[in-house]
Amino acid sequence: MTTSTWTAPRVLRERNARLYLTCVVVSGFGTSALWLASGVWVKDLTGSDGLAALCLLAMWAPALAGPALGTLADRTRRKPLLICSNLLLAALLLTLLTVDSPKALWLLYAVLFVYGATGVVHDAAESALVAAVVPAALLGDFNGLRMTATEGMKLLAPLAGAGLYSAYGGGSVALLDAVTFVLATGVLCRLRVPERRPEPPVGTWRARTAEGAHHLRHHQRLRPLVLAGGAMMFFAGVGGALLYAVVAGLGHSPAYAGVLYAVQGAGSVVVGLLSGPALRLLGERRFAACGIALTAVAVALRAVASDPVTLACSAASGVGLPCVLIAALTAVQREAPDALLGRTTATANTLMFTPNVIGLVVGALLVELADYRLLLLILGAGLLVTAVPLFHSPASADRTASRSPSDANPA
Repeated sequence: MTTSTWTAPRVLRERNARLYLTCVVVSGFGTSALWLASGVWVKDLTGSDGLAALCLLAMWAPALAGPALGTLADRTRRKPLLICSNLLLAALLLTLLTVDSPKALWLLYAVLFVYGATGVVHDAAESALVAAVVPAALLGDFNGLRMTATEGMKLLAPLAGAGLYSAYGGGSVALLDAVTFVLATGVLCRLRVPERRPEPPVGTWRARTAEGAHHLRHHQRLRPLVLAGGAMMFFAGVGGALLYAVVAGLGHSPAYAGVLYAVQGAGSVVVGLLSGPALRLLGERRFAACGIALTAVAVALRAVASDPVTLACSAASGVGLPCVLIAALTAVQREAPDALLGRTTATANTLMFTPNVIGLVVGALLVELADYRLLLLILGAGLLVTAVPLFHSPASADRTASRSPSDANPA
């Protein structure tokens, strides 16, 4: 077996991996549908763009507390925690059936906030559980397939959610999401995971919360990947805020942004399928560096007012952006001890995804002050600077760690 062999079929033959990917597809469909419908719901009830935007803020804000929320994933067994969180969200979503006027919007925002907080805990527990049920040699392939499933749902579910909302209202989308959580719970119950109860906590709550960040800060392999992921997501956020300026420069209506999003999503689906072999061939750091460099070129070339070039850049961004995220998550799952895996994952996610929100705010301000083409060139240069240290990192140890023992002695 060579390091470039496509092993996704091996992942799908693993019972636990197959079941977990099914959970991702089912629950991801409902989440993506609600993500779009919630903003439209608020807009229809109030006519306010600002209040509609608060839906995203309510779901994203809990990510700032990732290190603290991640401690929950290390305090209890992960499978029961995932099952309980799914059932909690299913029950909460049913309360949204009562939202039919602006006076009831507080309930929608509250549910979305709990949705986001539970999602942080869910992601941390999920990462730790995956590391236990998926063979280490297949983690890169699994994370790539998970990315493919997630991005695929983002392409399909919003359309389904919009259609359902138009026909039956926001409550119907909330009901759909609740049903998907119940179905995902049924699949989770079939996982065969021998889990021991975690050891009683030692030290203060604050000290335990900081252990994930401490592990990342002092780990020579994880720290560069997580920091590069955060920098890339910041630049991606700034670039996302420039999207409508790019569309206007092409002479299209704002709706054309949907086409660019779809093309970018298709690129992410493709890279998810190929990430496992690429990780084995390049190692985590070089795989991440190649993705960031490809994104840098794509972002800079968006300054060219050409439909074919812009579409190609969107596809290239879809391929490049997930690389560092897949590489960082795979490295965390391999390198962090099980007792710290929930906190380490949650902290890494906070460090990588929070800059994206900050970048959106910064980009929204900059696009009013400077020519978007100049900003795109600056962003491309910034991304290249981010990628260079990863290219210069020693590759030998990295490649050995990301390669399966079966590569030398295939079973």
